[in-house]
Amino acid sequence: MGRILVADDHDSLRRGIVRALSDARHEVDEAPNGNVAIEKLHEGQYDVVLSDLKMGGSDGLDVLRTAKSLHPTTAVILMTAFGSVHTAVEAMKIGAFDYVQKPFEIEEMELKVEKAIEHRRLKHEIEYLRHTQQDIYDFDRIVGASGALQSVLAIVKKVAKSNTTVLIRGETGTGKELIAGAIHHNSLRAGRNFVKVNCAALQENLLESELFGHEKGAFTGADKQRVGRFEQADGGTLFLDEVGDMSANTQAKILRVLQEHEFERLGGTRTLRVDVRVITATNRNLPQMVATGQFREDLYYRLNVVSIDMPPLRERKEDISQLANFFLRRFAGELKKKVDGLSPDALKLLMRYNWPGNIRELENAIERAVLLTEGPHLSNADLRLGELSTTTPTGDGSPVVKIPPTGIPLEEIERQALIEALKMSNWVQKDAAELLAISPRVMNYKIKTLAIEYPRGRRVSEPQPA
Repeated sequence: MGRILVADDHDSLRRGIVRALSDARHEVDEAPNGNVAIEKLHEGQYDVVLSDLKMGGSDGLDVLRTAKSLHPTTAVILMTAFGSVHTAVEAMKIGAFDYVQKPFEIEEMELKVEKAIEHRRLKHEIEYLRHTQQDIYDFDRIVGASGALQSVLAIVKKVAKSNTTVLIRGETGTGKELIAGAIHHNSLRAGRNFVKVNCAALQENLLESELFGHEKGAFTGADKQRVGRFEQADGGTLFLDEVGDMSANTQAKILRVLQEHEFERLGGTRTLRVDVRVITATNRNLPQMVATGQFREDLYYRLNVVSIDMPPLRERKEDISQLANFFLRRFAGELKKKVDGLSPDALKLLMRYNWPGNIRELENAIERAVLLTEGPHLSNADLRLGELSTTTPTGDGSPVVKIPPTGIPLEEIERQALIEALKMSNWVQKDAAELLAISPRVMNYKIKTLAIEYPRGRRVSEPQPA
């Protein structure tokens, strides 16, 4: 039996699902649209959220992001029409548990809910055990040996012992939160709270209440005093994720706290002083936002005392094998399944894939594969990466190769194809040759004749005689 939220703007479908799940002895709440669903997520926690993907106002992706931000162990199942399946699959990259395509049998939905509740229960236990142990933030336990990651960790080790404000930049899913946690837990503030807030998951008023707290009666529904995140982080560290999504009003209030170390709760008159180290992260281009007036210049310079750029997974492919095996061991243990490793073809597929969702997508892909596999090794079929596009879809049937109006030599197109294949194969010639359906000898010859150079300017060796 679990606590479930059903969000759908189709009244009869929503009520039918609610009735069926209630008959199965679940505690069920309903929301007629995404905005109401988000409000309910702020009011309490659910084991499972069933949300339609397309709704008026906030859609299913907004509900998903809010649920994962406020309650990371909540399982989200999206309901989608045929034309939106690709979006639902993309949503699984950012944390959706599953999706179901309309029309569906209610028994199918009930089965998915039961699996989600069991998975959530197990994950809740594991997450509790995992986060009660601070050694997950030890530098030696951060997975990856690529030069790009080691450069990041070198900066982290230098700034950890200071109180310097740090801005972590990078695409979604690159591990910005882990780096923020490593800074805190290796700092002099490690004995105090490390408090996290996702600025993109909350509307302006809710975000300000979350950050600064509020007094009883400050607004409709404020039936008691609330201590904000700045107070909770006093003496410790506050991590503001997706800081580029804050409104101008909230930016001004954050700037004041950074400058004066004081603020008032919403609806309050008493000034509160705090000692908080602030670490921020964003996947947005803040300098460009400053130039267009979307982000305060003075706040940007306050946040950007030390900047850390997290490399995307496609630029640190040397780490993919280590990360994949790390996630495999973790999920095999959590799901109590005997999985010995990845098949060679599966590892090759992981290396070729472009990982637009970065480490988070890799983690979700391995978790799904371990859950689905029936064999001792993960295979290509278990990974299901063939269902996902490795490039941005054009939606209009546009060709992969685009010829500019001024024209382009065929040799240059061939050269770019070879470079792309090499990148996808982590610069392993025989794997790149396989992608292009040519022999390794032909590949070697073309690399030489087209003057293709490896990273760091190292020229490929001369073709060897047969």
